[in-house]
Amino acid sequence: MRTVTATAATVSAVLGVGAAALAAGRLASEPALRAEPGRPLPTEPRLTVHAAGAGRIMLTRSLASLRPGVFGLTGDGCHAVTGPVLEADPASPADTVVRRLDAVTHGSVRSGTRVRFTPQVYLGDPLSALGLDYADVDVPGELGDLPAWFVPAPRTTWVIAVHGLGTTREHPMVLMEQLQHFGLPVLALSYRGDLGAPRNPDGVSRLGEREWRDVDAAIRYAVRYGAERVILLGWSTGAAMALHAVTHSPLRERVVGLVLDSPVLSWQAALRGLAAARRTPAPILPLAVRAAQGRAGLRGDGLAAGAAAALDTPTLLFHSPEDRLAPYALSLALAERRPDLVSLHTVPRASHAALWNAAPAEYEEALRRFLTPLV
Repeated sequence: MRTVTATAATVSAVLGVGAAALAAGRLASEPALRAEPGRPLPTEPRLTVHAAGAGRIMLTRSLASLRPGVFGLTGDGCHAVTGPVLEADPASPADTVVRRLDAVTHGSVRSGTRVRFTPQVYLGDPLSALGLDYADVDVPGELGDLPAWFVPAPRTTWVIAVHGLGTTREHPMVLMEQLQHFGLPVLALSYRGDLGAPRNPDGVSRLGEREWRDVDAAIRYAVRYGAERVILLGWSTGAAMALHAVTHSPLRERVVGLVLDSPVLSWQAALRGLAAARRTPAPILPLAVRAAQGRAGLRGDGLAAGAAAALDTPTLLFHSPEDRLAPYALSLALAERRPDLVSLHTVPRASHAALWNAAPAEYEEALRRFLTPLV
């Protein structure tokens, strides 16, 4: 009897630990499967504002606050734009960094405010943020209408811009002025799960594995309204969606170019990165991936294996070796396997999907060289 009781207790304990581990894995998968649009990724640390004013902002010293470039700063009820690191003030505390403060675009930023860096520099719409005329349009998708901005221009080659994790359709505004200079109309898409757009019935993201159909819907919309050719421009999971679309869309022959910034070519790597950023213990990371796979019905490992063989479109890849969510090695391998089609532009010291932010002039020059023969 004692043996039976002990065995039962052991089994119960094992089952209890297993259930707890699975629950922890499910919790760890939440940031990717139920990411809130516009909420910075957990890979970005929270920083404290120590002082702000007169074109300067003092932040907690960290690798994030020392990054070169131009970024958004977002916190509860506030948004600002910060420029490069400025020369240190001898009176500044050693544990702080002083950066240029370009604008406070929403709310107020003062001492004690908690903020995170975001690649999303502009708020509002193309007219209020950039002075560009635009129209609010609805793109018919398989789950319902998808809100989008259409920025008109004279050419019949359209750019369809697709944001990624942690941002909204405001993110592509960092490139809209350059695309206007090229005379390229821009369709900036909100897709399933975004504010104002329909959601997947279970509310769970597939990291582009199903959402690409919304990009296909945008291609159909563009062709219906006069686009003869299309260039897909995507960040993060938006880049994965663009890559899926160019290999699966019935209208893929209309796509003449791909621009992929920090593409998520492995959903497993992205899940591990997001879970690790929330300080998930290493032994639970495989459970987080397994939980996400079961909840979202993901199979294989995204685009890592088949992208090179299926690709037949000129492609410009932007990626950083320091990317913690989308491994740089996968983009490098894609470029090496398809040198006939793929150009890789490496931006060091940049975070995920913030490569323009780290080096705007260099980024725009690479984009100019890529776009010139296509338009």
